[in-house]
Amino acid sequence: MGCALSGTGVDPGKPSPDVNGPGPRTGTDSAPGSGLSSRRLSEAGPSASRPPFPLSEEQKELVQESWKVLHQDIARVGIIMFIRLFETHPECKDVFFLFRDIEDLQQLKMSKELQSHGLRVMSFIEKSVARLAQEDKLEQLAFELGRSHCRYNAPPKYYEYVGVQFIAVVKPILKEKWTPDVEEAWKCLFDYLTRMMKRGYQDAEQRNGVNQASYTKRRVPSVSNSSQNII
Repeated sequence: MGCALSGTGVDPGKPSPDVNGPGPRTGTDSAPGSGLSSRRLSEAGPSASRPPFPLSEEQKELVQESWKVLHQDIARVGIIMFIRLFETHPECKDVFFLFRDIEDLQQLKMSKELQSHGLRVMSFIEKSVARLAQEDKLEQLAFELGRSHCRYNAPPKYYEYVGVQFIAVVKPILKEKWTPDVEEAWKCLFDYLTRMMKRGYQDAEQRNGVNQASYTKRRVPSVSNSSQNII
C-alpha cells in the first residue's frame, strides 16, 4: 500500500522492483502469501487458494466499534498517516510522481493532492471494515486493488507500511479505547489485506508476462520470414 491505493498519484512509467515473497507455484497452495499459477488465478480469481480469514467474530466487532470513532476524523488520519510514512520510509515517495520532489513535510501537509489521496486510502479501509461480514467481497476488494497496483508499478513491499502507520496514528485518537486486543485485531486485518493485495499484484504480473510472451511469439514469425526473404 505504499503507493496510491486508488492508483491515482503513482508514476505508471517507473520500473517496478521485484515482488517480495515466494514466486508463483503450481498446484494447490493454501499457505498465506504463496503464489498461484496464472492459469488457476485467471480461472478462479483470489479464492483459488484462499488464506484463512484471520479475524474472529470478536475481533471483527472490535475493528468495527473503533472505526466508528475514527470515521469522524478520517481526513486528518489520512494526512498524518502519509506524512509519517514518508518520514519513516522516504523511499516510498519514489512511486508518487505528485509528491516525489516535495521535500518540505509542512508543504506536503498542505498538499490538496495528498489530502485527496489520504481520503482514498481511508475510503478503502472503510470499505474493508464494512465487508468484514462478507469475506468473499472483502477478499475480492483487496485482490483487485493489488492488481491495479501492478499497473501503476507500486510494488508489494510498500503495502505493509500503511498498516503500521495507520495503527501509530490512531492510537492517540482512540486513547483509552485503544487496547491490546483492538491493536491485535487491526494488525490481523491489515495483514490479511496485504496478503490479498500481494496475490492480486502477482496475478496481474503473471498475466502481463503471459500477454507479453504471446505478443512476442506472434511477432517472431514475421521477423523470421522477413530474414529468410532477405537471404
